[in-house]
Amino acid sequence: MSDEKKPGLHSPLRRKLLMGMAALPALTMLPRSSFAQAPATSAINTTGLAVTDTEVTVGILHSATGTMAISETGSIQAEKLAIEQINAMGGVLGRKIKVIQEDGASDWPTFAEKAKKLLVNDKVAAIMGCWTSASRKAVLPVMEQYNGMLYYPTFYEGLEQSKNVIYTGQEATQQILAGIDWITKEKGAKSFYFIGSDYIWPRTSNKIARKHIENMLKLKVVGEEYFPLGHTQFNSVINKLKLTKPDVIFTDVVGGSNVAFYKQLKAAGIDLSKQTLLTISVTEDEIDGIGGENIAGAYACMKYFQSLKNENNAKFVADFQKMWGARTVIGDVSQAAYLGPWLWKATVEKAGSFDIDKVAAASPGIEFKGAPEGYVRIHENHHLWSKTRVGKARLDGQFDVVYETADLVQPDPFPKGYQ
Repeated sequence: MSDEKKPGLHSPLRRKLLMGMAALPALTMLPRSSFAQAPATSAINTTGLAVTDTEVTVGILHSATGTMAISETGSIQAEKLAIEQINAMGGVLGRKIKVIQEDGASDWPTFAEKAKKLLVNDKVAAIMGCWTSASRKAVLPVMEQYNGMLYYPTFYEGLEQSKNVIYTGQEATQQILAGIDWITKEKGAKSFYFIGSDYIWPRTSNKIARKHIENMLKLKVVGEEYFPLGHTQFNSVINKLKLTKPDVIFTDVVGGSNVAFYKQLKAAGIDLSKQTLLTISVTEDEIDGIGGENIAGAYACMKYFQSLKNENNAKFVADFQKMWGARTVIGDVSQAAYLGPWLWKATVEKAGSFDIDKVAAASPGIEFKGAPEGYVRIHENHHLWSKTRVGKARLDGQFDVVYETADLVQPDPFPKGYQ
């Protein structure tokens, strides 16, 4: 397939787009409004942020290179789409958003270094960024020390709350516990085998999952294995799966390792239409590299799938593909990344200020009715109320939504009995 039809992660065209080196045409039919009389900069920026009479600067901080680029590329794309749409509608408090993009390069110390650069040198009013919990944990003390505001888009393990972070992905009770409950009831599962990447999110997520399976459901975990980020040899654990025959393979492998894992599963004769697999980490973004034929039949528990049927999502998908290519796919974290700039805009306008303390204080109760997932609202704990959904992977790399909660699920990052 040619680069013209489907630019890959390493294609020159995709690289230029993501690094902001290529100009992009106007992309949506959003109503354009002339900039209203903007409030005085001195009144809405009392702490020396990069705000002028016409512009406000924000940072985008994700891995554009390294093993996590397969997952984080979509977040970069989604944030740039949201910012371009916001600018087309008049910006924030009468100011257009200017972006400074930095590459965390799939390296946690680099994330911390770049976050400090964005806050101290560039004085950005907000950062949209990180993907792994390791990168977020590296960036968090920097955000708190220099009083920045991070909009973090990835589903994660919970057990965290900060004035300086808005968590636009789901925490464990909204994703992990709900997914295990569904798969147990739907498949009559009694045994689970955990396979994850070796860092904080998979290990903590599996700790929570094990407590739920063993203590609450009185079922069994028959195996638990972890592999370094970027790992590509899974034959040993696949042989163990064949021996133990778990009812459910529960996976939180992240990034490029997923390509090797699912291809090797299929090559070993494990048929996911017969062997139940539940992932909390593979979205359409990763399947674009894995290949739908290698993961069809697997289940994923997320809050968003590209195939969702609602007006907000239809418009979002059309706008996203117009900007980034008709064959570009959109995963859960990309959608959550899209929410960040919109929630920040609404919060700044509610606060009437770009000042971080005022934005943090104004965040609870902020809602976004235009969210592709349907509707979200910021809780007092800085996480989002959202629905939980389960999708079944198709051959074409998309998901059929087979379950969703009737109502929004309240975020509970510190669930009793799971800490």
